[in-house]
Amino acid sequence: MAASSPHSKSRLRGKQSSRSPPELSILLPTYNERENLPLMLWLIDRHMTESHISYEVIIIEDNSPDNTLQVAEKLQELYGPQVIQIHQRPGKLGLGSAYVDGLALARADRVVLMDADLSHHPKFIPELFRKQQEGDFDVVTGTRYAMGGGVSGWDLRRKLISRGANFLAAFLLQPGVSDLTGSFRLYRKSALAAVMGRVRSKGYVFQMEVIVRARQLGLRIAEVPITFVDRIYGESKLGAGEIVAYLRGLGQLFLSI
Repeated sequence: MAASSPHSKSRLRGKQSSRSPPELSILLPTYNERENLPLMLWLIDRHMTESHISYEVIIIEDNSPDNTLQVAEKLQELYGPQVIQIHQRPGKLGLGSAYVDGLALARADRVVLMDADLSHHPKFIPELFRKQQEGDFDVVTGTRYAMGGGVSGWDLRRKLISRGANFLAAFLLQPGVSDLTGSFRLYRKSALAAVMGRVRSKGYVFQMEVIVRARQLGLRIAEVPITFVDRIYGESKLGAGEIVAYLRGLGQLFLSI
């Protein structure tokens, strides 16, 4: 996995807290999420506070033209730099490199990866956390396709495409999880660092390869049912081009394992 370009100009706003490390580091890559970010952070704070879990949020901001950075800075003032870190990047450098950059800043031993567009509800974070503690798992992944999980806001076409993509990936890659294409997960920090050193995919196949490589490393993986909700603000793009890119990436991953 290629890290950020050495020519990228990144800035970290806020100083590291002198207090003990939090229990969770939540990584939020953002691009044009100015409308979703305030509610997302409010929900994270609410559910972490109610569950008595100490946390930090690391926003990896890819130079959004909609002023997401400015919104993030206001939220940092509100919650404090000990809770919110902002890592600014010069542009869209890829989800994988965003996780590498965020992981380098994470102070907790457990790291949550999730989308910033409210499709992943923060109320499930405490469930991922408890599951990890119960079995001392290396990875706990949210699943839409186990009992108790589901999807809200998708039409039949989108659901069929998602199911078909997941079935095809599971058949080819044999990952041993019910939702290979999901991206709402909790990792032990050391486990995620080991996996990211082996991942090569980008785009739609990236999340699948993370789980496949985790299996290859013998990491212990558990699942927690979640409900995926289609984004409220902004656009979700899924067209013929994205489907072709997914199939091409899946084939390349299959040949590489």
